[in-house]
Amino acid sequence: MNVPGKDVIETLRGISTATLTTVLLKKGLRNVWLRGSMPLRPDQARQVGPAFTLRFVPAREDLATPESWASPRSTRAAIEAMPPGCIAVVDAMGIKDAGIFGDILCQRIKLRDVAALVSDGVVRDVAGVIKTELPVWCGGVAAPPSVAGLTFVNWQDPVGCGGVAIFPDDLIVADSDGAVVIPQALAKEVAQLASDQEALEDWLLGEVRGGASLPGLYPPNEENKRRYQEFLKHAGNAAKR
Repeated sequence: MNVPGKDVIETLRGISTATLTTVLLKKGLRNVWLRGSMPLRPDQARQVGPAFTLRFVPAREDLATPESWASPRSTRAAIEAMPPGCIAVVDAMGIKDAGIFGDILCQRIKLRDVAALVSDGVVRDVAGVIKTELPVWCGGVAAPPSVAGLTFVNWQDPVGCGGVAIFPDDLIVADSDGAVVIPQALAKEVAQLASDQEALEDWLLGEVRGGASLPGLYPPNEENKRRYQEFLKHAGNAAKR
């Protein structure tokens, strides 16, 4: 797995998915937010990691059976291939009436030090899943098992999760607004641009809290750009003292 640098991942831990979607939009990437994948618990911390992809297709009765769980090409085998720090991204085609994983599989994922599970599908055994403390972003909860509506086919292939193309090792950032994919080749540049954008927006928010009106401030006109650069200069000088 070609893991992005730790500095990139650490930078992204401090950046919201809202900011990332704006930065990616400016880079020409509009379709980066996974539809139907929201935090299972509202208090989940932001998670960042390279994508480890899993793919389901519609159920076919001769393949989607409980016996298939023992196959060499199964979700169980895929879980054992997950490296520490990755984010498991499961393409379940948005199907909401078959739980892709339950508490036992999620417990194993957690013990393998996987950062999070992200899917456009749903989980089952939700009380047990929550107890595992594995951060989960998904489309909800359903009691039936995966084989009731899905057939697992492979892992570490390109997938379409939540209507978004995701390739193995793309970076995933997930927080209270959902999950976003950053193409691996753009990760370093996007992290820097997003960090700069967050710093600007922190300053803008301070101005608004101080009573400033929005026209000319958000987005900033030339005068406010100058004021922001002065702010950065003074902040940098203060940090050197």
